[in-house]
Amino acid sequence: MAVTNDPKKKKSQDKWLRVRAQLEARLGSDVFNSWFGRLKLVSTDGGIALHSVPTVFLKSWINSHYRDLLLEVWQKEDSSLLRVDISVRTAVRRNMIEKKPEADANTKPKDINVFAKAGAGITAREHQFSGKSIRDQPQGFSGSPLDPSHTFATFIEGQSNRMVHAAARTVADSMNNNVSFNPLIIHANVGRGKTHLLQAIAWHARSLDPKTKVLYLTAEYFMWRFASAIRDKTALTLKESLRDIDILLIDDMQFLQGKSIQAEFCHLLNDLIDSAKQVVVAADRPPSELESLDDRVRSRLKGGVTLEIDAPDYELRKELLNARYAAAQREQPSLDIPEDILHYVARKVTTSGRDVEGAFNQLLVRHRFSEGPMSMEELDKILSHLIRSADSRRVRIEDIQRIVARQFNVSKNDLLSNRRTRMIVRPRQIAMYLAKVMTPRSLPEIGRRFGGRDHTTVLHAVRKIEELASQDQNLAHEVELLKRLIMD
Repeated sequence: MAVTNDPKKKKSQDKWLRVRAQLEARLGSDVFNSWFGRLKLVSTDGGIALHSVPTVFLKSWINSHYRDLLLEVWQKEDSSLLRVDISVRTAVRRNMIEKKPEADANTKPKDINVFAKAGAGITAREHQFSGKSIRDQPQGFSGSPLDPSHTFATFIEGQSNRMVHAAARTVADSMNNNVSFNPLIIHANVGRGKTHLLQAIAWHARSLDPKTKVLYLTAEYFMWRFASAIRDKTALTLKESLRDIDILLIDDMQFLQGKSIQAEFCHLLNDLIDSAKQVVVAADRPPSELESLDDRVRSRLKGGVTLEIDAPDYELRKELLNARYAAAQREQPSLDIPEDILHYVARKVTTSGRDVEGAFNQLLVRHRFSEGPMSMEELDKILSHLIRSADSRRVRIEDIQRIVARQFNVSKNDLLSNRRTRMIVRPRQIAMYLAKVMTPRSLPEIGRRFGGRDHTTVLHAVRKIEELASQDQNLAHEVELLKRLIMD
């Protein structure tokens, strides 16, 4: 952020300087300068700290390795922040001045950035790049940030996602005709393209008709906005603005919590569907397995069309690698990765497109900092954590809680409660530790699954069990036994 006299922006700048100082102190100057030296703060708005970096690779690396840490440090400076986002500066500028190459995008991205009705605002990302100040925009319910690269044109289709892609495209194409697949529920493990498809629907629907009122929200953001509206006594205005939209897109539905907020969401869902408005929901599992949801919400979702994105097959994984390689070569013309290396990665990393991208990023780092050809032994070492993660993707936090509770002769409710007796605290810490090492969930997500605890509580539990297990062989064996029981 440039130097400014605006008190609000000045306050954000001061916080950002303190965040940078904390990151450098925790990571060391070398690591900090390598990965955070070119990270800039764009805005802090709507509970989101938006940053930018100059390359896609840098964005992917920070998201993969330091996103939880960045959020943790930010929340120490500003407890109202819910998430951190990272955009690519060069990509955004290019998208703002060029039309999309896809045939159906007849308007520039900056022209399709205003979502919801005439009384709705735009997102923090869109404020930064649309060239308009917040005061110039109408007030209302602004959505979660959208990634300009998440369009149908950039979505790579394969056998595992073809049906879901077709359904999403049909929804986006049919807004002027009959509403189809309502509600449409897309579920899959992490990294398989759910968010990409939801945002592609938003971009495509607006490109076909700029008057279409589209709103993309994460469940977390929906909860925060409703809680804020209740606090500020503006809930009625908020509900009216939501009921006037044409397409509602809700991401990460598994995180929707709170009895009153779920009741409001159920009313909204019923109103939109009964008014022939389209609703699309993404979650990490089908509605029948979303245990935290109210029965009424789950029942309404089960009445829609539920489709799953499976793990990518070899052909799709190889196509993803080829696309990333071509993009990387445009940025680094000297980049040379042998075809047999790409083939090997596509064959070994099988869980998700995000893991495939993570594997490719590892190759880029190796190319940047090492010399000479790569041996297969070195490649296996680079990919080991991604290959091992294949089994952990099938583990659910609910399974961990159930097995740990049974093993320590306590109830699952005890693990989620505020009881602090030693008989409860140690099993709870072990369950949190296992949730971190055996699932892809972030610290805040794990905290929510354990009775709404703060992410710092989860971090303390993880470090505590790691420390104790290194000193106590009995505890180490007990943890390993639990892992085997969970995987059986």
